[in-house]
Amino acid sequence: MEDFKSLSRIVSTDFEVDDILSEEALRARLIEAFAYLLDNNISKMMNILYRTDVNEEKLKALLISNSNLPSAEVIADAYISRQKEKVETRKKYSR
Repeated sequence: MEDFKSLSRIVSTDFEVDDILSEEALRARLIEAFAYLLDNNISKMMNILYRTDVNEEKLKALLISNSNLPSAEVIADAYISRQKEKVETRKKYSR
C-alpha cells in the first residue's frame, strides 16, 4: 500500500490522480489519459515521457511487439513501469 501511495504521488506530477485507490484504477486512468494525448496533444505526451525518463527505444520495441494492444495501453504500462522503478530506487536509498 505504501508503494502505491508513492507511485500515486509521483504520477500526480503529470496527471490528476488524487481520488484513485487502486493500481488497476490508476492504470485505467493513465490509459485514458495517454489515449487522449495521442489523439490531441502528442507533443505534451512526448514531453511527459521524456521528463519521466521512459526509454524511447524500449518504448518503440514495446509498441512493435505489442501491436495487438492499443498504443495508449502499452505507453501507460511503460510509464507505470518507469515510475515503479523510481519508487524502488528511492526506497532502496532512503534506508
